[in-house]
This record gives sequence, C-alpha cells and structure tokens, in this order.
Amino acid sequence: MSTQPLNLSASNSERRQWLRIAGAHLGAAGLGAVGLAAQAQSWPSRPIKWVVPYMAGTGPDNAARIVSEALGQQLGQPVVIENRPGAGGNIGARQVARAAADGYTLLYSGSPMAAAMRMYKNPGFEVFKDFRHVMGMSRSDILLVVHPGSGLRSLADLIAASRSRDIDYASGGVGTPSHLGVELLLSALQIKATHVPYKGASDLVNAVLGQQVVFAAPIFSVAYPHVQAGRLIPLAVAGEQRNDKLPQVPTLEETGVKNVHLSSWGGLSVPRDTPQAITTRLRNAMDAVLSQPKVRQLLEMDGGKVQILDSAAYTQAFEHELKFTETMMKRIGLQAV
Repeated sequence: MSTQPLNLSASNSERRQWLRIAGAHLGAAGLGAVGLAAQAQSWPSRPIKWVVPYMAGTGPDNAARIVSEALGQQLGQPVVIENRPGAGGNIGARQVARAAADGYTLLYSGSPMAAAMRMYKNPGFEVFKDFRHVMGMSRSDILLVVHPGSGLRSLADLIAASRSRDIDYASGGVGTPSHLGVELLLSALQIKATHVPYKGASDLVNAVLGQQVVFAAPIFSVAYPHVQAGRLIPLAVAGEQRNDKLPQVPTLEETGVKNVHLSSWGGLSVPRDTPQAITTRLRNAMDAVLSQPKVRQLLEMDGGKVQILDSAAYTQAFEHELKFTETMMKRIGLQAV
C-alpha cells in the first residue's frame, strides 16, 4: 500500500477526504489481522489434509498413517492422508508450497526435499522460503539388500560381482537417500553400478524382489518385513551402529567402508505463512501424540526411530542435508537434472 503525504495547505474537504481513505486502509488491515487471529483460534473446524509425497506403503506413509489417527483425536478433527508421489517427492511438496496457509494442508517433509534443491534444476519449490518446518519426528537407517537368488551374502560378494559383470541398483527416485547414498557408497568402494530410478521405496524393494536389479538401499523399515520373511538378504546397515532389529547385520564401517553414514529422516512442515498460533497448537498436539507409548511402539516396530526435533533444529537438518548433497555431488560428479 502507498499513500501520499498530508498536504497541510489543502482545503478542509481535501484533508477530510484523505483521512477517510487512510482510515479505510487501516481499517481493512486491522480487520485482516483480526480475521487471521480468529481463524487461528477456531482452527481446526474441518478435516485436515496431510500430504505424503511418496507412495502408499513406504516408510513415510506408514509413519504418517500411524500418527494421523492419534493426531486427529488430539485436534478434534480427522487428519486425512493424501499420497502425492513422483519426482523424488517434489510433486507433493510443490502442491503444499502452493496451498493456502490456513493449517488445513500439512506436508510430511524430509531429507529428500533438501537434496532436491541441488539435484533438480527446477524442483518447483524452495525448501526454506516456501515452508515453515514445524518439527522433526522420525529417523530411519538405510539397509543394503539383495535377492536371495543373487548368491550374494556380503558386501565383499557385491564388490566382487561388480568387478566381474555389469550390475545395477534401484532407487526411490533421483535425489532420494536410496540414490545419493548408493552413489556415495559406490564412490567409496571405487566400483560402478547402473542407477535405475523408481517412484518410491516400495517400488525399489519390489524391483529387488522381482530380480529386476541386483541390489538397493531402501529405508530400513520398508525392507525389514521382507528380510524377516526371507525374501531379502541384508548385506549391511548404513548407520553409525547396528540396528536392534537386525543385530547380526554389520554396519558399513564394520565391513571396512569409512565415513559413509546414511539415514533418512522426516517430520512435519506447513506453507510458510501459516499463523504461529496454528503451528504452535499443531506442535503441541504432535508432542502429545509422540509421547504415547503405543504410537512410539508402532513407529519403531520395523526398525525406525522416533526423533523429535524442534522447529529450529529441524530447519538446521535441512541446511545440513543441502550442504551434504552439494559436497557429495561434487565428489562423485553428479549434475542437476
């Protein structure tokens, strides 16, 4: 809004006209502020949509569905999951970035969003300017897996196979941990494998199950049920320590691979201009949900971990992941697509 300065030499009628215009502008601004405050106080008054930018059955989808039911009970309105997979999570993130900042559209955000800022020339959103990152809620190890019929039983076997023939691996899409992490691992091992991107963790696991590719590095929680059933063979955990669910599986460090520690993390974000009163209530409700033993048990039953971060720490996690992606891309010669 722009206004002209008051002309003290103007006639009384001109001054009255100017004051009426100024008062109208100020009144409108005041009503707008009052409207936002009233909206925040009455929130939520209808169902809330929680966009998960990955396919159903993936780790983020499972986590969001576990939390959404209890979150709806806390808020007094249903929280409905909407899967919007594609482009490594970019399609769903783009949708939320453009949504109304009224508290009725949430995003399951995570590490791939930060990576996308460097892996894609035009991801369709800006991870810091378009979102308010409310909190981090979970972390999952990355698990290196092969099909039982591959004959591979260790990382050493995989290395030997790569040097005797062409091998390939599946990822959940360009810029996802299952892509960047494997490229970093290949660089550390000084071996090569062809990248075959899929639309999510479920699809990449299915590619290994169907022997369409030799190996993959999905989120632990997605691979774990198939390992339990004997349909996948775990070669290594990419975390800093062994996972309690598979204590017999070594870490990459234990197999001789130094400084390759990989994990995937996620949490809750909203459109940038969402009122503080709404994000505060949302955070309080999420804290109450994640403190429930039953919810934590369900979230961790397949090897994931509840990891609560406040808004500042969660935003810093995005900053760290973005810098990590930049460094890794330079190290292995990846170019933005």
